[in-house]
Amino acid sequence: MLTMKPPSSRFSILLLVSLAAVMIATRFHHFGTALNLPDASMAVFFLGGLSLRKHLYFGLFMVLAVVLDWISVSYAGVSDFCVTPAYSFLLLAYAVLWYGGRWYADRLQASAGSLAGALAVALLAAACSFAISNGAFYWLGGRYAQPHMSEYLARLWQWGPLFVRTTMTYVAVALAGFAIYQRVVAARSVAAERRA
Repeated sequence: MLTMKPPSSRFSILLLVSLAAVMIATRFHHFGTALNLPDASMAVFFLGGLSLRKHLYFGLFMVLAVVLDWISVSYAGVSDFCVTPAYSFLLLAYAVLWYGGRWYADRLQASAGSLAGALAVALLAAACSFAISNGAFYWLGGRYAQPHMSEYLARLWQWGPLFVRTTMTYVAVALAGFAIYQRVVAARSVAAERRA
């Protein structure tokens, strides 16, 4: 059985840079367009916890998210509608993703059952993360004059599936890449043993 081991420091840097590049490339567009992929931030936090694990890296990705949001509002013409006192709850929302991935990291293997388990954890973490960020924005953001539960639930149902589906797509692609990579490594190892 192929188990995911903690990455070497060289591979950790490659993962860190790759995940940061994905976040930088996608953070400016929540929903995506014909020219831009949708925001991968939620997936990046889950995959970071799953592969990088360290608390320091979580902090670095939080700083990156805030800096990218500041740049997008200050210089890229993105609306500041979502920047309210509730913005601070993104720390908790992203922590759910990171630490959900981190919790599952030692269980991840290149088997169908393990990959399905990772997807299940990602689905639960993404749903919880969205509920936290969306709930904080709705109830504490000050954008709705008279918030009430039925309107909140309607908005949660309107936007939640889109954000969770986007996250799950990115995570599924990454896990498929992981499985392929592990199989290639295993095949090379077997071939090297036969040559020896």
